[in-house]
Amino acid sequence: EVQLVESGGGLVQAGGSLRLSCAYSGIPFDDYAIGWFRQAPGKEREGVGCISRGSSKTYYASSLKGRFTITSDNAKNTVYLQMNSLKPEDTAVYYCAADAHCLVPYYDYWGQGTQVTVSS
Repeated sequence: EVQLVESGGGLVQAGGSLRLSCAYSGIPFDDYAIGWFRQAPGKEREGVGCISRGSSKTYYASSLKGRFTITSDNAKNTVYLQMNSLKPEDTAVYYCAADAHCLVPYYDYWGQGTQVTVSS
C-alpha cells in the first residue's frame, strides 16, 4: 500500500520559515518523483515544486523559486519542503504526491495535506 504523510505545518508569522516533511512508503524512491502542491481557500490547487526520481533534479514554480527548497533523505524515505521568507499569501493546505515523473498533469498518489498559516 502506498502512503504519503505530510507533517510540519502550523502557524508562523510573515518572514518566518517552516519545513514540511513528506514521509512515503510503499514506493521505491528511485522509481517515483515527489511533488509538492498547495491549495488556498477558494483557489485552485497549484504546483509548488518537485524532486525527480533518484533526486537528480528539482523543479519549482517560478514565483516561489528562491524561497522554497525541496530536498530528500532516502534513508528516511522522506522528502522535505523548506519554506523561507513566508508571506500571508503562502497560507494554504500543502500536499505531497508521487508519480513516475515530475512534469505531469496528474499524480497517482497523494497525502492528506498539512495546513500552513502565515500571519501578517
